[in-house]
Amino acid sequence: MSQSESCANVGEWLGVLRLEQYSDAFQSAGYATLQQCRSLTPEQLECIGITLPGHQRRILASLNKTHGNHDAHTIGPFERSEEMGQAEFLGGDRPLPVPPCEKSLLQDNVKYEGSLHSQQGSFYLPHTGVLASTMKEDTSQLSAVIKMGWLDKNPPQGAIYYQRRWVKLDADYLRYFDTDKDVYSKGIISTAFITNVTTVGELKFEVVTNNRTFIFRAESEAERNEWVTVLQDCTSGRQRHTVMNPGSPLAPDYQGYLELKGLRSKLYTVVASDKVFLYKNIDDYRIGLGITSIEMNVGNIKVSDRRSFDLTTPYRIFSFIAESEQMREQWVNAMRDAIGEALSNSEVAERIWAESSNSLCADCEAPKPEWAAINLCVVVCKQCAGEHRGLGPSISKVRSLKMDKKVWTEELIQLFLVIGNERANSFWAANVPPSEALSPSSCSEERRRFISNKYRQGKYRRYHALYGNQRELNHALCINVQCSDVLETLSLIFCGADVNCSTGLESQPSPLSLATAHSQPLQAELLNHNLNTEEVDAMDPEPYPLPPSVSHNGFLFKTASMARPVTERKAKEEFSRRWCTLNDGVFSYYESDKNSNPNGALKASEIVCLASDNDDRHGYNNTFEIYTESERLYLFGTDDSEVKSQWVKSIAKAFIPVSAEPLLRLNSERIGKLMCKDGLNLQRSKVGWFALEGSVLHVYLEGSQVEEIHLRKLNELSIQQDNEVMVLVGKGRTLYIEGKRKLDFSCWCAAIQAAAGSGGDRLHEQQLTETDIPVIVDSCINYITQCGMVSEGIYRKSGVNSRVAALCERFRHDARSLCLREGEHQVDDVSNTLKRFFRELKEGVFTTQDSPSWLSTASKTIQDESTKISQYKQFLNKLPHVNKATLQALIEHLYCVQHFSDDNQMNNHNLAIVFGPTLFQTDGKDYAAGRAIEDLIEHYKLIFEVDEQQLNKQIEVIEVIHKMRNLKNPPSERGGDFICTVYLEEKASGERHVKIPGSMTALELTLEILDQRNIPIKDKDYWSCWEICCKEEMERPLHYQERVLPIVHSIGTESHLLIKKHAAMEAITLYLSSKPDASKHGMIKFREERSILGLGLTSFHERYFILNYNSLRMYKDVRSNRPEREWPVKNLKVYLGIKKKLRPPTCPQFDFYRTVCFTYLPLFICRYLCCETQSEMREWYATFLSIQYDGNVWPQDGLQHKRVSRELPDTRHGNVSLIPLRGSENEMRNSVAAFSQDQLAVSQSTNHWE
Repeated sequence: MSQSESCANVGEWLGVLRLEQYSDAFQSAGYATLQQCRSLTPEQLECIGITLPGHQRRILASLNKTHGNHDAHTIGPFERSEEMGQAEFLGGDRPLPVPPCEKSLLQDNVKYEGSLHSQQGSFYLPHTGVLASTMKEDTSQLSAVIKMGWLDKNPPQGAIYYQRRWVKLDADYLRYFDTDKDVYSKGIISTAFITNVTTVGELKFEVVTNNRTFIFRAESEAERNEWVTVLQDCTSGRQRHTVMNPGSPLAPDYQGYLELKGLRSKLYTVVASDKVFLYKNIDDYRIGLGITSIEMNVGNIKVSDRRSFDLTTPYRIFSFIAESEQMREQWVNAMRDAIGEALSNSEVAERIWAESSNSLCADCEAPKPEWAAINLCVVVCKQCAGEHRGLGPSISKVRSLKMDKKVWTEELIQLFLVIGNERANSFWAANVPPSEALSPSSCSEERRRFISNKYRQGKYRRYHALYGNQRELNHALCINVQCSDVLETLSLIFCGADVNCSTGLESQPSPLSLATAHSQPLQAELLNHNLNTEEVDAMDPEPYPLPPSVSHNGFLFKTASMARPVTERKAKEEFSRRWCTLNDGVFSYYESDKNSNPNGALKASEIVCLASDNDDRHGYNNTFEIYTESERLYLFGTDDSEVKSQWVKSIAKAFIPVSAEPLLRLNSERIGKLMCKDGLNLQRSKVGWFALEGSVLHVYLEGSQVEEIHLRKLNELSIQQDNEVMVLVGKGRTLYIEGKRKLDFSCWCAAIQAAAGSGGDRLHEQQLTETDIPVIVDSCINYITQCGMVSEGIYRKSGVNSRVAALCERFRHDARSLCLREGEHQVDDVSNTLKRFFRELKEGVFTTQDSPSWLSTASKTIQDESTKISQYKQFLNKLPHVNKATLQALIEHLYCVQHFSDDNQMNNHNLAIVFGPTLFQTDGKDYAAGRAIEDLIEHYKLIFEVDEQQLNKQIEVIEVIHKMRNLKNPPSERGGDFICTVYLEEKASGERHVKIPGSMTALELTLEILDQRNIPIKDKDYWSCWEICCKEEMERPLHYQERVLPIVHSIGTESHLLIKKHAAMEAITLYLSSKPDASKHGMIKFREERSILGLGLTSFHERYFILNYNSLRMYKDVRSNRPEREWPVKNLKVYLGIKKKLRPPTCPQFDFYRTVCFTYLPLFICRYLCCETQSEMREWYATFLSIQYDGNVWPQDGLQHKRVSRELPDTRHGNVSLIPLRGSENEMRNSVAAFSQDQLAVSQSTNHWE
């Protein structure tokens, strides 16, 4: 070793080994150079703080190679120098090889040994992750090498030429490589399958297996004879294998086919213990002939895509593709377990398993458990250990038997041997009902529930005789720790004894000191690990109720199981008759009632949802669906509704827990379990049992009562597709339902959304507010209160019929999602929408049965008003609750409207003329309807028993709103004009103040500013009005027909309007003219602002987008068939640019024209799309514009350079004639009566009231 090598820095050396995390530990221990480290031993490394066996082996092997420590790797009688031949031994003093060049691991096999001959050289592994030359070879492979050297190998096809190969022999495999510097072999031959090794011809010898013969040639006869002798010694006396069998030492932990990127064929891959083996196919695996093996002590797993993952080593990166996403997860878990096995130490585990009961998990009885709860004294498997961690360290302190070596003191090991799982469970699991017991195949949800009941609540424990008497428990603990009965101590601690109680002795004040003083190390160990353990929840020792036994049988008709929701009608021909039974929690179906072997079976524990279909949905009128944990859907049908009802009740009773039994009494359409979070605890999901009955969702969460969620009364119902979360926001409660399983979750979402929508044309079937008022009524009233209370002729002016019809349809589809906004919706459209709702309401607000009584009372001439009021109050109290609440809300609103009659010209009488025929759904010829409404408005406070003070406050609030609107929109020469500051070309160039009326468009504003500055418009000058926001980081060109006033009202203090040329408009119009349709798709980098729930992609990720006439859809990649997100294009507000602090990945410097930002109006959350080039961004933006404005992106004739008159008629009311607001009472009655019959024919003659 040279002087420079001996003085090499330890930090650099550890960096080469990928163990730089230990640099500080080496420095603190006084090891600064490699020379100082040369004599390190495993014990010294452990003292430094390096406890992982794999890391220790890597460090010691590197030191041995660097310093030429031959003693540590003695080979035996075959040690020789290079001068004696080409064979080399591990003890040879040679430098470590450098990293291999980029060559195919499979080249030898690809050329000569099978069906992969067409893929020569296609297996390519990048340099990524390759270490420096000082850490080349896998030391765990080198440590077992018996002999190695250069040999010529003859291909199996018997070609006349030989290939030079570097060959290594260890106890298990004969491996051959391209060069002596390669880590991963081109082929491996299991020595267990070698049947004979003999010399053949000059310098040759053959290695014979049951299915293949390999011929090698050495450079000398002595070398040949030495190889033969070593191979014969290695294989002699060994049990021969003809095929790989499960009992062999190579029995795999996981196996199957994986595709290796760059190679079109799949490889048979085997994960066995701490290694991964690659084979060409399963036949080669069975006869022990492989390609290479990968030591996992230097491996790392990285998930890269939906089906892909990388196995990274310091020498190569193996990029695998699994058959499915689910298979990918299983492969990743298996390889990570192999890494853990490679880095673990089995000494403690073997000692713990020496107690026979410890070789089975204390919770589910899985074999060879490798984890333990050291304070609870139980040994558990990996799956149960995960649920123990969920309890928190204050209840269960989980440690590994193989990796947490420091924890396992001799006393703790002896404690686990003395108690053992069997004795521990005699306390912890003394009263477990058979139906609740776990098995190794139990799902995580069952494990979580069982382990929480067992250790957090102590539901199954054996109660101590002193349970409940704290003083006696503490006294008994102090006495017991002085003897060796640790199980009694465990029982006392977890039945309430205080580990830190006072003993009353000054010399031994605590039970721990008392145990130490009496030489009871196991007692002290148990107490020490429970000093901070949380007390088990106190509960009465009542027997746990067993679920009722359910059995049922009969014939049903069944379709094939499905992996997606049933969206199409299933004809009778698609069903097959099956004999079905339900016994002992298992639902089975047979070919006939004569068969003894079922065609299939479903355990009740596997069922997650049961849905009863509508009667006419399929060929059989009575069908139901069963959803399982494995995401399969089973459809059954029958002709008899009673048979269906009995099956649904029996199956529901079999899989619904006893605690959720109230759900079984409901006539539910859908029942099952889902994961959810509530507003009080968003950190951890819990299991909820749900039943959907009509528009009511019944919810049972463990430890609580069944709750009712009235879906039509929700404040918000939204689904976030990327996170598979449904958000239900109700009165004082927010519930987040999670889609752990996509199949049943998607069906639950569809069912809940349908139930939450309007269920019909009756009042109680509408979506309601918390006060039982239809959302459409509440929304329209609120909008008119804020924007139209002083509008002249409110409720008498006609809206545009097409817009009114569109609003009605949107409210009918989902009233909760529609938000009425000033500028976007017109007052008269909204008022006519409200009237149309009441006119088309089935049975009306007064009900068909009671409306004659109202009209009769109104038509009578009653001198005493109090008598009439009393009758009205009686009729009011007879109305259904929803009708009464709705009528009160409407009359209160009309009362407030008439309060402002000086401005809106709508007094009691005028309002009654409009709403009488509407609410009573008459033809307008009966004046009694108008009289009744007039009475209700006039005597509103008495009939509805309203607090007059509260009503006056409400009117004061409306007056304040009116005043604020006047301040925001100050009156000028024309009512509604607004003074606004507009800039030309840039903000620093000077500002212009312009009066903007409500009808002014962006084109008109642009022309007015250009007129003021006397700027001529040249050909192909695309002057536009722009909305500049976010400190000039984002901007949006207004469409030339877009109204400016709503934009002025909506922009914040950091935003302004700017007139400048649209540099990209010519390119946009040319692009659109060349496209046959307005659609686009492609890969774009995407991110969004964080939502309130902390959800969303808050960094840039590449996604596949499709933009068409209806929506913008985002997919994870091109191959995905289900969008992660979807936004309606018409509701998007599209900006150019991005906030600088977000650092878009495609823009080295800030660049407006490579980034698109859009806001989805109902949520106001910004999403950012970053394109690679400006032209790509222009194409996306042009497509957005074309879709949003139906292809009308720019005026066909260009800009008209003339002063556009702003004295335009108010077109908000369309071309419908307005009802006269002034004149004699008879004239107005004639108009309104006609209007009530036909809103578009106001000239027809009608009868008078009197």
